[in-house]
Amino acid sequence: MRSSPLPRMSRRGRVTIGVLVGVFVLFTLLGWGVNAWTDWLWFDEVRYTQVFTGVLATRLLLFLVVGVGLALIVGGNLWLAYRLRPRMRPHSAEQATLERYRMLLTPRLGTWIALVSAVIGLFAGLSAQTRWAQWLLFRNGGNFGVKDPEFGVDVGFYVFQLPFWRYVLGVGFTAVVLALLGALAVHYIFGGVRLQGVGDRMTNSARAHLSSLVAVFVLLKAVAYVLDRRAMLLEYNEGAKLYGAGYADVNALLPAKEILAWISVLVALAIIVFSNAVMRNLVWPGISLALLGVSAVAIGGIYPWAVQTFEVKPSARDKEAPYIQRSIEATRSAFGLNGTKTTGYAASNLVPPASLATDTSVVSNVRLLDPQLVSETYTQLQQVRGFYDFGSKLDIDRYAVKDKTSDYVVGVREINYGELTDQQSNWINRHTVYTHGYGLVAAPANQVVCGGQPYFVSGFLGEKAQEACSAPTEEIPAQQPRIYYGERMEPDDYAIVGQKGDRNVEFDRPTQTGGEQYYTYSGEGGVKVGSFPRRLLYAIKEQESNFLLSEAVNENSKLLYVRNPRDRVEKVAPFLTLDGDPYPAVVNGRVLWIIDGYTTAATYPYAERVNLQAETADELTGRGTFQLARENVNYIRNSVKATVDAYDGTVKLYSYDDSDPVLKAWNKAFGGDLVLPKGDIPAELAEHFRYPADLFKVQRNLLTKFHVTDPGDFYSGQDFWQVPNVPDAPDSGQKQPPYYLFTQFPGQEGPRFQLTSAVTPNGRQNLAALVSGSYVDGQPRLEVLELPDQTRISGPTQVHQQMTNNGDIRQQLNLLSSNQAQVQYGNLLSLPFADGMLYVEPVYVKSSSQDAYPLLQKVLLSYGDGGSYVVLANNLSDGIKQLVEQGKRAGAGSPPPATDDGETPPPTGGNNNTPPPLTGELADAAGKVQSAIAEVKAAQASGDFERYGRALKALDDAMAAFQRAQAAAGGSAAPSGSASPAPSASSSPSPSPSG
Repeated sequence: MRSSPLPRMSRRGRVTIGVLVGVFVLFTLLGWGVNAWTDWLWFDEVRYTQVFTGVLATRLLLFLVVGVGLALIVGGNLWLAYRLRPRMRPHSAEQATLERYRMLLTPRLGTWIALVSAVIGLFAGLSAQTRWAQWLLFRNGGNFGVKDPEFGVDVGFYVFQLPFWRYVLGVGFTAVVLALLGALAVHYIFGGVRLQGVGDRMTNSARAHLSSLVAVFVLLKAVAYVLDRRAMLLEYNEGAKLYGAGYADVNALLPAKEILAWISVLVALAIIVFSNAVMRNLVWPGISLALLGVSAVAIGGIYPWAVQTFEVKPSARDKEAPYIQRSIEATRSAFGLNGTKTTGYAASNLVPPASLATDTSVVSNVRLLDPQLVSETYTQLQQVRGFYDFGSKLDIDRYAVKDKTSDYVVGVREINYGELTDQQSNWINRHTVYTHGYGLVAAPANQVVCGGQPYFVSGFLGEKAQEACSAPTEEIPAQQPRIYYGERMEPDDYAIVGQKGDRNVEFDRPTQTGGEQYYTYSGEGGVKVGSFPRRLLYAIKEQESNFLLSEAVNENSKLLYVRNPRDRVEKVAPFLTLDGDPYPAVVNGRVLWIIDGYTTAATYPYAERVNLQAETADELTGRGTFQLARENVNYIRNSVKATVDAYDGTVKLYSYDDSDPVLKAWNKAFGGDLVLPKGDIPAELAEHFRYPADLFKVQRNLLTKFHVTDPGDFYSGQDFWQVPNVPDAPDSGQKQPPYYLFTQFPGQEGPRFQLTSAVTPNGRQNLAALVSGSYVDGQPRLEVLELPDQTRISGPTQVHQQMTNNGDIRQQLNLLSSNQAQVQYGNLLSLPFADGMLYVEPVYVKSSSQDAYPLLQKVLLSYGDGGSYVVLANNLSDGIKQLVEQGKRAGAGSPPPATDDGETPPPTGGNNNTPPPLTGELADAAGKVQSAIAEVKAAQASGDFERYGRALKALDDAMAAFQRAQAAAGGSAAPSGSASPAPSASSSPSPSPSG
């Protein structure tokens, strides 16, 4: 009995499906077309259309070649399987069941094959187009000039060629497997392969077809074994706990894979010959495949395991030594560690030297402002309007002001669209009125005024700051201070500029008289949207009808979008990994965002592989710095310095490492002029380049292990280091961020702007070394000051605990802290000085009152081993004087007085527990100090911020008067009950060295 065919779909059903498919395709193509067109317009605006066309053409090429190729291979094998079907099939229940499927497929077999092939080709093409970067490197990559230590092959093969060859091999396996499965299915449906009935289970034609596909698969496996031999230099070596082939790999697994490659070739030939020419069955081919599987397990698995277990493990240190040496050398080369200058630093001086008081290279440049803590201060004093924002972390840069170079805390006053009121947030206001921020604000990093506020040398003060301080001078002037592009911009924060007529409608800034000034954008940036087609285009893209309906969009209008500098560079140079901390700088009167770009690779033989997201994470990640993507790399170079003009959005890419082969390949891929040569970098811009933070973190973390270059010592791990946790929150598990300083370390010719980090021995808290990164004559330089193994010098976490747990200092900190105020600690700086270690940690106080911000009130200082000489001073200069005085007393044989906890820390500010009785003017001055202290406590309890500031100022004046009276009396008595020296609260805007 013949089976009835499957029911046919009605005409209405076919039409309905056709309409739905058509609508889906139409909207898909429309969305793709709109995005492509607007992307082209954006790339045309920034003058990087070669990136758009290059990437698009490459993706289309890969989509077509791989998609069509895979579709033809699969479709061709399906068609061949049908053509090889037997004309006569034996009668069986199985064949009767399959007849209905034959009746369904046969009338439109070509359509079914085309449909299946198209679907497979579509998904294969979509997958292939994501490999555009591998293809471009494959086509344009060159040599590194460095050969791998095992095969003598240039590293360029591993970086540029191997990844794409492995992808092509994977495509080959996919094509053969899909073709084999599809052909097997067709042969089964049309009787070439049978499970029931008399005679052979497979026709000669089907056997030849399927066995040929199996043979091709085995040949591809032979190729895979050959590539695997190269790829072994990239894999993790369990024996040495490093990357790259180890002893067992080189002496057992490498020969095994070569043998397996030849066996695979022989098996492929056996399958072809025995299944079709000699035996004409699948017995011997099956035996051959089984032998290949057994060989893979025995030769490729058991033998290397035996060598590792019985030969390597008993003497791993000696056996793995040459391969550990390979990994050390490759890692140091791949991550730019070869030029690291390591200098021994005895740190044997534990007594504060007198030279601290006269130093002009280290002490005078100590950075007291913490860019994370003072961001609130900038916002409160420089915000001007509620919708302006400086972000959660500011940046550190250096400027030469009045012929003196020092580091500055800088921030940009940006628009924060999230802070607009409901009335301000309508479409007109959000996109045509509130379009930009205004001005770069800077303050010297080592100066404070007005009771702990930054001394602003650029910007204008808000109303609260004007009550205490006069307006700052414009010592870092920007001829074009408007900020249309900034870090606070989200993807949907577009702006429409260029208004009709003479009336300015963009809010610019408040005037000195309390009014508001408006502005019209006149820069080169932006895409013109005056014509109806452009307005319609962006109405579709943004799904916003106001592009068509609003009078704010007219023939003069431009659209500014992709306004975050990091996003902007990432779009222009998608092959770069960007640093998570862009920073602004005033260059030739314009505010520029500077972003460090890295070229990376993951296939450098024998080099350690790290995850960028994990290696760059610390306390500041996500709180002012961008978190990097999860990207595994074993090669990195800071090859590009990118800039984005904050006014017109101009993007420029400058080569900073002309020798980098990866950058050369990318530049060649996009026409050779995508990245400007290093010689084109303006000198004024180069002055603001700084050692990139994320690269430094990766290098510092690697140096904790790879500063050890002896294979035996590396294997034992006895001298490894670690990065300490945040000193004031060691239990948080967050690493202490590196910090920028303008200072001079031992062995350096003069003060240098450098990024610095302390490291401690693995599993211990004392100081092991200081790592710094800087530029010398335009070249990056890593330096390590390594302390002796048995040093007494404490690490950052220990020093913070020793300073804050000192009995006398703890009392003073408790006075600053209450229910109405909170003590916050700034960067703990580790500074080598005079063959010893100087630690400096600023202490901020933040009132709990509304709109309060941290004020720098005290400075913690320590010298030596971290516990013997400690002071808490009003300011840095006072603290240095006290440390020097303690050093003199130590030299005279007078030990520091004991405290409540049994330790012997130094006195703070000359205080002791039994001051002599006070008389005359000294007693009057002491009484005023006591009254001022009482007022400070009362102001803290009240939560009145302004009263608190006045009280601190009064306390500062009272302490100054007491010190003058004390000097006149020739004594060293302290006012009875005085818990601490007073905070600095200068009423003058002129800065002192530390407040």
